[in-house]
Amino acid sequence: MSSVATSSTVMIDGRIVPAERAVISVFDRGFLYGDSVFETLRTYGGVPFALREHLARLQRSAERVFITLPVSPGILGEELLRAVQTQGSPECYVRLSVTRGVGLSLGLDPGLAQRPSRVVIVTALSPLPDRMYAQGIAAITYRADRPGESVGASDAKIGNYLVAVLAMRAAHARGANEALVEDANGRILEGATSNVFAVFGSTLVTAPDTTDILPGITRAHTLRLAQALGIAVELRPLPKAELTAADEVFICSSIRELLPVVRIDERAVGPGVPGPVTQLLLRAFRESTSQL
Repeated sequence: MSSVATSSTVMIDGRIVPAERAVISVFDRGFLYGDSVFETLRTYGGVPFALREHLARLQRSAERVFITLPVSPGILGEELLRAVQTQGSPECYVRLSVTRGVGLSLGLDPGLAQRPSRVVIVTALSPLPDRMYAQGIAAITYRADRPGESVGASDAKIGNYLVAVLAMRAAHARGANEALVEDANGRILEGATSNVFAVFGSTLVTAPDTTDILPGITRAHTLRLAQALGIAVELRPLPKAELTAADEVFICSSIRELLPVVRIDERAVGPGVPGPVTQLLLRAFRESTSQL
């Protein structure tokens, strides 16, 4: 078993279990079909960031795919906090998953599922190197449709992440750190595991919630910070050609915060270094999390 697994704290259906004996049935629909929803979050000062917002999104995701949460969001939050306290690391990476559960027999019919399963995994957070924020990262564009789009659940955080897995494989094969997913209309709506922002002059642009994106928790906080700082914001889709002509680009996610993108498809973004708006928002975001 890997060192990450053995150093993790695992809770299954409300009970802490030894990591080396943490198992889910091979008949669980989350394993068989990706029939699950999840949230990823991190702590600051040992406090989970935006926990209520993550739990609210988990509930919305579950409703979108017709999974009934096995316990209330409040109880899920209490269990997550207990798992974080048990882990005891200074800062933690947390994953909370809810599957439709074990089926009475093999088959796609959701009615075969029994009681949903819930799993919390907490491990020590390994932050990105400071140089990635100081120098920025490279990204590629990747043409794909997210699984949720075809079933009308693009705003649900579902367990089927094969598109993101393959997108990240393609990015790493080209020496990049993120894949920016392009839809059938040539628009860059989000990253494989992030939301995407671009800066044109002094205006911040990102795709609106009405497009096929997963509205990120960090994205929402970034938009509020921009408003507080007096930065003009436009919510509109970003055509691929326009994105590569931006003055600044950055991605954001719960684990990586706001991360500058300085190259896309091997072409420099603006001057090829993190820009002032990105840096201003990153500082403001970190100041806000330091007050938890």
